[in-house]
Amino acid sequence: MHTTAQPKGRSDQPALHADNNHREVSLWETVFSKENLLAALRRVEANRGAPGVDGMTTDELRPWIAQNWPKVWAELDAGTYKPAPVRRVTIPKPNGGERMLGVPRVLDRLIQQAIAQALVPVFDPHFSGASFGFRPGRSAHQAVRVGRRAVQDRNRWAVDLDLDKFFDRMNHDALMARVARRVRNRRS
Repeated sequence: MHTTAQPKGRSDQPALHADNNHREVSLWETVFSKENLLAALRRVEANRGAPGVDGMTTDELRPWIAQNWPKVWAELDAGTYKPAPVRRVTIPKPNGGERMLGVPRVLDRLIQQAIAQALVPVFDPHFSGASFGFRPGRSAHQAVRVGRRAVQDRNRWAVDLDLDKFFDRMNHDALMARVARRVRNRRS
């Protein structure tokens, strides 16, 4: 029996999604569906943001994609797509000092947004109810209300964590192994 090797980094396990006809839908199909990509494009355009290393603005992204998507898609499909380096900028912190930021190019932000839109529904339900940072439908104001309620209930501890540089320092192979436990993907 002849099997086709999956491009590096892709699992041959089934995804955790199904469409209305109960057909298994791969995570790949979900991420790169026309509907998901258009939603990601609208989100990137709405967020605006500074250009990355290539200088392309969010206003220039849609026409650029109209001309260049087949090439980008071919690279994604072949597993050869490489995000561009991020543009490093520093911004002042309110209490002094500076915070380093990386600004991805807008094309990479589009692809990241499409991936996030597919992965958040898989992972978010498993996060702690006491976690508020960067989660859909949650805010810092809600976290403050929960903290105040904890003080009123005479709880002795409240924890505020900043994951500063967490992804710079953690073992990415271990992270991806944990992701693979929950997200299985097979290209059709």
